[in-house]
Amino acid sequence: MPQPQLTVRRHDSTDRTLLTLSGEIDLDMAALVSESVQGCLNDGVLTVDIDLSDVTFCDCSGLNSFLLASLNVTEAGGVLRLCRPQPLTYRVIELTGCEFLLGGLPFARPAAHVPSPRDPAWHAAAGC
Repeated sequence: MPQPQLTVRRHDSTDRTLLTLSGEIDLDMAALVSESVQGCLNDGVLTVDIDLSDVTFCDCSGLNSFLLASLNVTEAGGVLRLCRPQPLTYRVIELTGCEFLLGGLPFARPAAHVPSPRDPAWHAAAGC
């Protein structure tokens, strides 16, 4: 069975970084998330947005890496937020009470129909 893959692309602007994640975040890949956010902090970037629109799977180890990253960024005086999660990833975040990581999310709780992360209205409302 092939190993799940996660790719991280970093897009820097003058005062913030967007990390775009693609693939699966599981126990083997969670460290890559933490290392990527720590790299931003090491470079002096204190505003980190993480685009989850291409994440196809995220388990509790992935969620834990987001929580640790949020703690580290907050302690450094910055802000971390997750943007555009797929409906299943959003549900994991919601069930665990970690919605505070979703700064800019256009709704507090999903409606019966969860808007698609590929919907332009989602992008505008999320600010990502």
